[in-house]
Amino acid sequence: MSNSQTEPTSTTASSTNSPSKAALIACGALAQPAADIVARRGWQVDVHPLPPLLHNKPRQIAPAVRELAAALAPSYSQVAVGYSDCGTYGALDELCAELGLHRLPGLHCYDVYAGANTITQLLTNEPGTYLLTDFLVKSFARTVEKELGLDRYPELLPDYFGHYTQVVWLAQEPTAELTELAESAAARIGLPLVIRPVGTSGLETALEDLVAQLS
Repeated sequence: MSNSQTEPTSTTASSTNSPSKAALIACGALAQPAADIVARRGWQVDVHPLPPLLHNKPRQIAPAVRELAAALAPSYSQVAVGYSDCGTYGALDELCAELGLHRLPGLHCYDVYAGANTITQLLTNEPGTYLLTDFLVKSFARTVEKELGLDRYPELLPDYFGHYTQVVWLAQEPTAELTELAESAAARIGLPLVIRPVGTSGLETALEDLVAQLS
């Protein structure tokens, strides 16, 4: 996955930016599966990721999207936003309304992968649920433990996770390797793991709808 804010993760028919193509500004946590879907479907879209750690500072998401949208606009016919609200509490919607952009649906990427109704029911039945995606499973040590300081101050673990009761992995690709990593992540915070295979069909449907709005 590219760390650049302007270099596309994936291109379709052409590797050169074209006014006939659209740009998708994507959360770094779902940019690669989004790029894989775009390539498989042959959409004229380039995926441009923003750093996934912006999720730890959601107030910075809308400004980062604004900056990258301005940089991409001269090179593309349209720009779309591969984020749900993602903790911006409406700031991203305000930006999209201002700039005439469309974004992915839902409150967060969990809604995109599993469906908003499924996530609502899951959290209603078990409010103490900590959710993981494949990206978070792969990067747990960096994006969770290191970012929360647990690698340096493990005594903070009860402060962060004391009120959680389970970890639910929304598995896009439940391979043996990822299953082992998910089990390890749950064990490190002392919670049981529940695996809910969701695949990427929800993301693909959301992207299909988003691309249709660009037509």
